[in-house]
Amino acid sequence: MSRTAVVILNYNGERLLQQFLSSVITHSREAEIIVADNGSTDGSIALLEKEFPSIRIIRLDSNYGFCGGYNRALQLVDADYYVLLNSDIEVTPGWLTPLINLLDTKPDVAAVHPKILSYHHKHQFEYAGAGGGLIDALGYPFCRGRIFDYVEEDQGQYNDQRQVFWATGACLMIRAKAYHQFNGLDEDFFAHMEEIDLCWKLQRAGQWVHYCGYSTIYHVGAGTLGYDNPRKTYLNFRNGLFLIFKHFDDKELLYKLPLRIALDWLAAVMYLVTGKASNAIAVLKAHRDFIFNLGREVKKRKALQCQYPEYSRAAIYQGSVIIDFFLLKKRKIGQ
Repeated sequence: MSRTAVVILNYNGERLLQQFLSSVITHSREAEIIVADNGSTDGSIALLEKEFPSIRIIRLDSNYGFCGGYNRALQLVDADYYVLLNSDIEVTPGWLTPLINLLDTKPDVAAVHPKILSYHHKHQFEYAGAGGGLIDALGYPFCRGRIFDYVEEDQGQYNDQRQVFWATGACLMIRAKAYHQFNGLDEDFFAHMEEIDLCWKLQRAGQWVHYCGYSTIYHVGAGTLGYDNPRKTYLNFRNGLFLIFKHFDDKELLYKLPLRIALDWLAAVMYLVTGKASNAIAVLKAHRDFIFNLGREVKKRKALQCQYPEYSRAAIYQGSVIIDFFLLKKRKIGQ
């Protein structure tokens, strides 16, 4: 058994494995490196067997999505700490050590993620995680170093270690015990925002999520779905409703859910105005499927809130990132 296992979920990512796996192997001597293949139909397995024979391969029989793939793979991994690492990431020398040290020395911290910079623009933060994941009072996620489409240059302003609300699934280090405590990621999300849901559950259980700016990785981003891809739009809007419906308390939900729905419809109108009709349709489909699955989500909500009715809101921004960004023109966390 390795104390730390770096697990890369792969689906038809032969090119990305060829490009980035060597850096993971070279700079992750403290960990076992595992590739969990999500039923790929390209040459991924042949590449791994030929060029990376020391790597353990977990072969899944189908594409179970991000959530289902990791849930099935991690059942087969014996380690104290898991690192869920995207295949389109370049790691740096010593990247794992600060993350391991943090979990070793802070027993109340269940999950952590490093500083995430853009692979193509290495002085800029990257969309997925950046300098630490946060969430506002309406349940909109954002990051230190990236709010909506505004991305900051890295000037060392987030070279710190602190509590955040969520750690990105692009590089999520989590205690194995904590991961399995909640049966892993919610597979009904399929992909996108599932890590926020898990981090919210951790905090309900009195555990903390941290960001560690002493570790740096570079992320290509949008490797599977582009940022404006209608499928990604659909998942983000549907899963955003799943997320707040599950976690907001009764009083919050009474007024915040209708407000979120109204803002989603406004976003759909904006997509139409800017010529992105397929994205507008994706928003409507997201709402349709949220309503269609409401009975299932009610059961999840009741079970979760019955077991963990109270939790600290210390890492929740009590304002509105929508108002701050679009109306007040605030672009940085310091503002």
